[in-house]
Amino acid sequence: MDYFAIFGLPRKLWIEMTALEQKFLQLSWKLHPDNFVNASEQERELSLKPSSELNDAYRTLRDPVGRVEYLLGIEGARKEGEHKQQAPPELLEKVFDLNESLDELRDAKSSGGDLAALKSRLEAAEKSFQEKLGEVDAQLQAASREWDAALEADSITRKKVMAKLNDLLNRRSYIRNLLASVQKELV
Repeated sequence: MDYFAIFGLPRKLWIEMTALEQKFLQLSWKLHPDNFVNASEQERELSLKPSSELNDAYRTLRDPVGRVEYLLGIEGARKEGEHKQQAPPELLEKVFDLNESLDELRDAKSSGGDLAALKSRLEAAEKSFQEKLGEVDAQLQAASREWDAALEADSITRKKVMAKLNDLLNRRSYIRNLLASVQKELV
Protein backbone atom coordinates (compact mmCIF):
# COMPACT_ATOMS: atom_id res chain seq x y z
CA MET A 1 0.00 0.00 0.00
CA ASP A 2 1.39 3.39 -0.90
CA TYR A 3 1.64 6.24 1.62
CA PHE A 4 -1.21 8.19 0.06
CA ALA A 5 -3.50 5.15 0.26
CA ILE A 6 -2.63 4.59 3.93
CA PHE A 7 -4.28 7.96 4.64
CA GLY A 8 -7.03 7.51 2.05
CA LEU A 9 -5.64 10.36 -0.06
CA PRO A 10 -5.40 10.78 -3.82
CA ARG A 11 -1.86 11.11 -5.21
CA LYS A 12 -1.94 14.90 -4.96
CA LEU A 13 0.90 17.10 -3.83
CA TRP A 14 -1.25 19.58 -1.95
CA ILE A 15 -2.41 18.03 1.30
CA GLU A 16 -4.40 19.66 4.07
CA MET A 17 -1.93 19.27 6.96
CA THR A 18 -4.51 19.42 9.75
CA ALA A 19 -6.52 16.59 8.18
CA LEU A 20 -3.34 14.57 7.61
CA GLU A 21 -2.32 15.00 11.25
CA GLN A 22 -5.79 14.07 12.52
CA LYS A 23 -5.87 10.94 10.36
CA PHE A 24 -2.35 10.06 11.54
CA LEU A 25 -3.34 10.39 15.19
CA GLN A 26 -6.47 8.30 14.62
CA LEU A 27 -4.58 5.52 12.82
CA SER A 28 -1.66 5.77 15.21
CA TRP A 29 -3.94 5.15 18.16
CA LYS A 30 -5.55 2.18 16.41
CA LEU A 31 -2.20 0.63 15.43
CA HIS A 32 -0.24 1.48 18.56
CA PRO A 33 1.67 -1.56 19.94
CA ASP A 34 0.15 -0.98 23.41
CA ASN A 35 -3.17 -2.12 21.99
CA PHE A 36 -1.61 -5.54 21.39
CA VAL A 37 -0.23 -6.06 24.88
CA ASN A 38 -2.45 -9.12 25.49
CA ALA A 39 -1.84 -10.55 22.01
CA SER A 40 0.54 -13.38 21.20
CA GLU A 41 4.21 -12.64 20.56
CA GLN A 42 3.69 -13.16 16.83
CA GLU A 43 0.69 -10.78 16.74
CA ARG A 44 2.70 -8.15 18.66
CA GLU A 45 5.57 -8.42 16.19
CA LEU A 46 3.16 -8.20 13.26
CA SER A 47 1.55 -5.09 14.79
CA LEU A 48 4.86 -3.23 14.69
CA LYS A 49 5.09 -3.23 10.90
CA PRO A 50 1.89 -1.24 10.18
CA SER A 51 2.74 1.20 12.96
CA SER A 52 6.21 1.72 11.53
CA GLU A 53 4.82 2.13 7.98
CA LEU A 54 2.31 4.67 9.27
CA ASN A 55 5.09 6.71 10.89
CA ASP A 56 7.17 6.58 7.69
CA ALA A 57 4.16 7.61 5.60
CA TYR A 58 3.33 10.53 7.87
CA ARG A 59 6.92 11.75 8.00
CA THR A 60 7.14 11.63 4.18
CA LEU A 61 3.78 13.19 3.36
CA ARG A 62 4.06 16.09 5.79
CA ASP A 63 7.29 17.26 4.07
CA PRO A 64 6.53 18.98 0.73
CA VAL A 65 9.85 18.01 -0.88
CA GLY A 66 9.74 14.47 0.51
CA ARG A 67 6.18 14.17 -0.78
CA VAL A 68 7.28 15.12 -4.33
CA GLU A 69 10.22 12.70 -4.20
CA TYR A 70 7.97 9.92 -2.93
CA LEU A 71 5.28 10.57 -5.54
CA LEU A 72 7.81 10.51 -8.37
CA GLY A 73 9.30 7.34 -6.92
CA ILE A 74 5.99 5.46 -6.85
CA GLU A 75 5.10 6.81 -10.30
CA GLY A 76 8.44 5.45 -11.56
CA ALA A 77 9.65 8.89 -12.61
CA ARG A 78 12.38 9.75 -10.07
CA LYS A 79 15.69 10.03 -11.91
CA GLU A 80 18.11 11.27 -9.28
CA GLY A 81 21.74 10.45 -9.94
CA GLU A 82 20.97 8.90 -13.33
CA HIS A 83 23.54 11.26 -14.81
CA LYS A 84 26.37 13.08 -13.12
CA GLN A 85 24.83 16.20 -11.65
CA GLN A 86 25.67 19.26 -13.66
CA ALA A 87 25.36 22.87 -12.68
CA PRO A 88 22.18 24.48 -13.95
CA PRO A 89 23.19 26.64 -16.95
CA GLU A 90 22.21 29.94 -15.29
CA LEU A 91 24.47 29.11 -12.33
CA LEU A 92 27.60 28.01 -14.21
CA GLU A 93 29.51 31.25 -13.67
CA LYS A 94 28.54 31.45 -9.99
CA VAL A 95 29.49 27.80 -9.43
CA PHE A 96 32.86 28.37 -11.10
CA ASP A 97 33.48 31.42 -8.88
CA LEU A 98 32.35 29.50 -5.82
CA ASN A 99 34.69 26.58 -6.50
CA GLU A 100 37.54 29.01 -7.06
CA SER A 101 36.79 30.74 -3.75
CA LEU A 102 36.56 27.40 -1.94
CA ASP A 103 39.96 26.37 -3.32
CA GLU A 104 41.46 29.72 -2.30
CA LEU A 105 40.02 29.38 1.20
CA ARG A 106 41.40 25.85 1.59
CA ASP A 107 44.82 27.07 0.41
CA ALA A 108 44.69 30.04 2.79
CA LYS A 109 43.72 27.77 5.69
CA SER A 110 46.65 25.44 5.05
CA SER A 111 49.17 28.26 4.52
CA GLY A 112 47.90 30.48 7.33
CA GLY A 113 46.78 33.21 4.92
CA ASP A 114 44.19 35.94 5.46
CA LEU A 115 40.78 34.29 5.66
CA ALA A 116 38.53 37.29 6.31
CA ALA A 117 38.09 38.46 2.71
CA LEU A 118 37.66 34.92 1.43
CA LYS A 119 35.08 34.11 4.10
CA SER A 120 33.21 37.28 3.23
CA ARG A 121 33.06 36.23 -0.45
CA LEU A 122 31.86 32.78 0.52
CA GLU A 123 29.18 34.21 2.82
CA ALA A 124 27.93 36.35 -0.06
CA ALA A 125 27.89 33.28 -2.33
CA GLU A 126 26.07 31.32 0.36
CA LYS A 127 23.40 34.03 0.55
CA SER A 128 23.03 34.01 -3.23
CA PHE A 129 22.61 30.24 -3.34
CA GLN A 130 20.11 30.37 -0.47
CA GLU A 131 18.07 32.78 -2.62
CA LYS A 132 18.36 30.40 -5.59
CA LEU A 133 17.15 27.57 -3.37
CA GLY A 134 14.14 29.68 -2.40
CA GLU A 135 13.40 30.29 -6.09
CA VAL A 136 13.60 26.57 -6.85
CA ASP A 137 11.30 25.80 -3.93
CA ALA A 138 8.77 28.31 -5.29
CA GLN A 139 9.02 26.69 -8.74
CA LEU A 140 8.57 23.28 -7.11
CA GLN A 141 5.37 24.51 -5.43
CA ALA A 142 4.06 25.82 -8.75
CA ALA A 143 4.90 22.54 -10.50
CA SER A 144 3.18 20.67 -7.66
CA ARG A 145 0.01 22.64 -8.36
CA GLU A 146 0.43 21.74 -12.06
CA TRP A 147 0.59 18.06 -11.04
CA ASP A 148 -2.59 18.30 -9.02
CA ALA A 149 -4.35 20.05 -11.91
CA ALA A 150 -3.08 17.40 -14.36
CA LEU A 151 -4.18 14.45 -12.23
CA GLU A 152 -7.05 13.70 -14.58
CA ALA A 153 -5.12 14.70 -17.71
CA ASP A 154 -3.64 12.39 -20.33
CA SER A 155 -0.44 10.49 -19.62
CA ILE A 156 1.69 12.75 -21.86
CA THR A 157 0.74 15.84 -19.85
CA ARG A 158 1.37 13.99 -16.59
CA LYS A 159 4.78 12.79 -17.80
CA LYS A 160 5.76 16.35 -18.72
CA VAL A 161 4.84 17.58 -15.25
CA MET A 162 6.71 14.67 -13.64
CA ALA A 163 9.80 15.49 -15.73
CA LYS A 164 9.58 19.11 -14.60
CA LEU A 165 9.24 18.05 -10.95
CA ASN A 166 12.19 15.71 -11.34
CA ASP A 167 14.37 18.43 -12.89
CA LEU A 168 13.48 20.82 -10.08
CA LEU A 169 14.32 18.22 -7.43
CA ASN A 170 17.69 17.59 -9.07
CA ARG A 171 18.37 21.33 -9.27
CA ARG A 172 17.39 21.69 -5.61
CA SER A 173 19.70 18.82 -4.66
CA TYR A 174 22.59 20.38 -6.59
CA ILE A 175 22.14 23.76 -4.89
CA ARG A 176 21.83 22.13 -1.44
CA ASN A 177 25.11 20.29 -2.08
CA LEU A 178 26.79 23.58 -2.99
CA LEU A 179 25.46 25.17 0.19
CA ALA A 180 26.72 22.24 2.26
CA SER A 181 30.20 22.66 0.75
CA VAL A 182 30.23 26.36 1.58
CA GLN A 183 28.92 25.85 5.11
CA LYS A 184 31.51 23.12 5.73
CA GLU A 185 34.34 25.48 4.79
CA LEU A 186 32.95 28.42 6.75
CA VAL A 187 33.12 26.59 10.10
